[in-house]
Amino acid sequence: MAAESVAGASGGAAAAAVAAVAAGWAAAREQLRAVDVAVALLGLFVFGAAVQRIRSKGPMLWPVLGIIPTVFFHLDDIYEWATAVAERAGGTFPFRGMCFGNCHGVVTVDPATVEHVLRIRFANYPKGAYFRERFGELLGDGIFNADDQAWREQRRAATSEIHSARFAAYSAATVADLIRCKLLPILSAAAAGGQPVDLQELLLRFTFDNICAAGFGVDPGCLDPSLPEVPFARALEEATELSLFRFIVPPFVWKLMRLLDVGTERRLKVAVRLVHKFAEKTLVDRRAEFEAVTGGDNFFHRSDLLSRLIEAGGGGDGNAAATYSNKFLKDFCISFILAGRDTSSVALAWFFWLLSEHPRVEARVLREIAGIIKNREKQSSAHDDVVFSVDEVKKMEYLHAAISEAMRLYPPVPVDFKEALEDDVFPDGTAVRKGARVIYSIYSMGRMESIWGADCREFKPERWIKGGGTAAGLVAESQFKYAVFNAGPRVCVGKRFAYMQMKMVAAAILARFRVAAVAGHPVAPKMTTTLYMKQGFRVTFAERERLVD
Repeated sequence: MAAESVAGASGGAAAAAVAAVAAGWAAAREQLRAVDVAVALLGLFVFGAAVQRIRSKGPMLWPVLGIIPTVFFHLDDIYEWATAVAERAGGTFPFRGMCFGNCHGVVTVDPATVEHVLRIRFANYPKGAYFRERFGELLGDGIFNADDQAWREQRRAATSEIHSARFAAYSAATVADLIRCKLLPILSAAAAGGQPVDLQELLLRFTFDNICAAGFGVDPGCLDPSLPEVPFARALEEATELSLFRFIVPPFVWKLMRLLDVGTERRLKVAVRLVHKFAEKTLVDRRAEFEAVTGGDNFFHRSDLLSRLIEAGGGGDGNAAATYSNKFLKDFCISFILAGRDTSSVALAWFFWLLSEHPRVEARVLREIAGIIKNREKQSSAHDDVVFSVDEVKKMEYLHAAISEAMRLYPPVPVDFKEALEDDVFPDGTAVRKGARVIYSIYSMGRMESIWGADCREFKPERWIKGGGTAAGLVAESQFKYAVFNAGPRVCVGKRFAYMQMKMVAAAILARFRVAAVAGHPVAPKMTTTLYMKQGFRVTFAERERLVD
């Protein structure tokens, strides 16, 4: 019995040992299987990345993650990186986002492709639901956010009113008054104090006051001597930035935040409410004023865009003859202010920086301005009035060329995009699938040797003047080559107003002040929808001797 017990115990121990070994091998196999799978996946990832890198001249599109890591590595030089990639790829390259994110498309700098998208196949490339959804709360159905019939209706209204002689005269007067009564006194105080100021910030304040005067007929007071923070201006700026945040984060993130009313979405709701409250109050007040003065032989004297549209509509929402509803007018005017708020000021900031880097160009601009002042003296006009008239700035061809050249190199809107409604093929053979985003880089187009020649990166206003600067008259470049003011049916209706505004401001400042960039201040573009200088533009002002003795 003892022997049997010993044998049984020995057999049990052996069985336990075998079971333990078997369990160990099973665990080892599971571990090896997991490691094998991880190694295999890593191998596939590396192999896929290597194949993509070899086969494509475009940017690195990582497995699963798409273009996101590549963009992340180039956030500090995103525009120059896109320019280099576009040049290497021959003008057009594909991109995609993360798997299952439904983000794909192409980036192009090819003028023929830009014309195809913006004119030839215009109906196939609207703003698209992707854009409208992100700006919907702020812009509603405004022209900046609209497609199809809503866009066409607003486009007709904008073209009719903005190009009218009455609005043109009024808008020019608002620019002149702001320059004379607000901007120049602030610059004189800065010159007397000798302290550096942020010229980009001053110009932003100027254009905001100007566009509000032209659009709404109100003065928000951004350019008052104390340079106050204005609630409407701050709310519009914050609403714009928070709407742009939606382009950065995945849709489920911002939509969940909106549902829960937290974070950036809560702040966006508050900012949009303030913007709309200001616009609605202005609209109600203006309608009441219109109805009070248009009885009998009275004449509605206001000429701002909102007043012109109310006058054209002939009444309020309760009037059966009314052409434009309150919502239409509110959305239209907010879009108008947003479109013109930053673009001119940003363009002027880069213009003054380029002048500071190119004294030869500044000297020629000053000679042209001096010539206008001399002509004033011959006609016994006011010599000391440094605010120039519309007719005078029209004669400043070299100034016009210099501003155009500044925007070629530093376009206020560096990139834009459309969304394909249906499958398409570009002129170069690139296939585009339905739902693709077509991004055209205006910044990169200005730096393409294939478009502008070997001197494409030089600041050379002469390229905009006939005969290379030796003859009179400006060169009219294709809008699809120079898409700074958009192109095709959506070309900017305010282009003439923008040039008039920028030339009047630039000429008035240069005629009276020397503008010097602060030494060592970093100047670089900021990654956003408008090409701000990342850290502003610090300058000093000094009163200039009379240009003409």
